[in-house]
Amino acid sequence: QVQLVESGGGLVQAGGSLRLSCAASGRTFANHIMGWFRQAPGKEREFVAGIGKSGITTTYADSVKGRFTISRDSTKNTMYLQMSSLKPEDTAVYYCAARSTAAAVVLRITGAYPYWGQGTQVTVSS
Repeated sequence: QVQLVESGGGLVQAGGSLRLSCAASGRTFANHIMGWFRQAPGKEREFVAGIGKSGITTTYADSVKGRFTISRDSTKNTMYLQMSSLKPEDTAVYYCAARSTAAAVVLRITGAYPYWGQGTQVTVSS
């Protein structure tokens, strides 16, 4: 079992920046691939970014590529999402997710991740 707790959300103006954190506890953090997802009102939860177990492999949704950066610090059991040049369409509840796997592939589908945080709200005003 892995427990995940997100923090760092808030209200920001368009063009601004925020950094989200996801603190993990429970099973060995280093054995898990991690991901960030988001869900806007009335929309399905969507993939934002993912990171491999070593932190070297990363992947991003096209909508955030070049603006968001995912990273992880295994010494702190924490994953981050640095968000820059934020747009109103980035407004959503952001969730972190984890999957224990021997594979190296970072998955983009919500169903692949059994562990989820409670979410943190990000609101970008125009």
